[in-house]
Amino acid sequence: MSRSSVASRRSSADSSLGRALAWFEARIAPAIKRAGDLPFVAAVSASLPWSFIALAAAFAVVFAVQWRAGAAAATSLGLKLAAALLPAFGVMAAALTVLLALAYAKRAGVSRGAMTAGSAACFALALPRPFAGNPIAYLHQVGAAGLFVAILACGLCAASVLAAQRLTGVRAGAWIGAAIAVAIVAGTTALGLSPAAAIVAAMQPIAHLGDSYLALVIIVLVETLLWTAGVHGPAVLAAVVTPVYLTMQTQNTHAYAAHAPLPYVVVVSLFLFVFPGGAGATLPLAVMLAFSRVPRLRRIGRMTIVPGLFNINDPLLVGAPVVFNPYFVIPFVGAPLVLASSTYAAVAFGAVSRAAFYVPSSIPSPIAVYLATLDVRAVGLVLANIAIAAVIYYPFVRAYERHLLQSTAA
Repeated sequence: MSRSSVASRRSSADSSLGRALAWFEARIAPAIKRAGDLPFVAAVSASLPWSFIALAAAFAVVFAVQWRAGAAAATSLGLKLAAALLPAFGVMAAALTVLLALAYAKRAGVSRGAMTAGSAACFALALPRPFAGNPIAYLHQVGAAGLFVAILACGLCAASVLAAQRLTGVRAGAWIGAAIAVAIVAGTTALGLSPAAAIVAAMQPIAHLGDSYLALVIIVLVETLLWTAGVHGPAVLAAVVTPVYLTMQTQNTHAYAAHAPLPYVVVVSLFLFVFPGGAGATLPLAVMLAFSRVPRLRRIGRMTIVPGLFNINDPLLVGAPVVFNPYFVIPFVGAPLVLASSTYAAVAFGAVSRAAFYVPSSIPSPIAVYLATLDVRAVGLVLANIAIAAVIYYPFVRAYERHLLQSTAA
């Protein structure tokens, strides 16, 4: 086969990839961006990361208090972690209520005081009853549905505040809207209905739908496709996906603490196996670029290896670039899909333990997956996944290098 024929085929493939990406950017990405820019959706995406700080702080405090008190001294480290993590989710929900209210007020241009006070009151009224036991035990109870209670309380208050402020035409009307939202929640609880209990009940079919290979693949596919068009996929999906899978994660933790089988495979910590290095599983890509024949790519790779170890890859995605780059669309989307498949199979069939604990993605993947599962086999799985991703990325990296070298030579 002649060189011209090979070059023609390569050019045709590049053109097809370019057309597909252009169609996605023109037809799909704008609608998704509009949805992600809605004030409440954007507020949820912005406030969730900050609320994890409250989770970490509360976990450290509760764990230290229980350790000093000698609670359950004979139990395993995993059970001690579970006993501290579940109440920490309750604190996270309370923090999310305030952060989300402030973030929404800023974006929607409504009264911060009315939004914060109304949301906090709605959240408090919607909490489980009765307020029995010690604070840590009660926070343990709140943790199962707390994130959804926080989001729904703020959502109800946001709708009431915005409607009242627009109908009255004055900023003080926001307080009327907040009072209406509080009255609705108070009336609901007065009738003996528990919003928190209703959320837990409603979560059961959603959780079972989400705890499937199909759901995992869809989430991974959407997140990576959005990133290829320059849209922060995890941020767009955070308002819907994160509360669901965090709730399922806490139920796994609760089952671990109760010495019961863990009910769910697909939880937040499962994605630690799927995205080593960050979105697109780009840790091996950073390593390969660090040894690239192209000087610019070599500099980018060397600068992004260390952040990649902590699953931070925004500099790589923009600097290489990976986004808006037809050469990397297939591996960026395909590698996580393959890793999701290998991970789900390994966990579902018991080759690796299910994730019992939430672990932040900023911890290097081999360490994070062990802390999430307390299973040394998890380390082997994530290292195998990194090797698989490297194999997938390799031909595309070489093709992109040839393209840049030929462009420079021309």
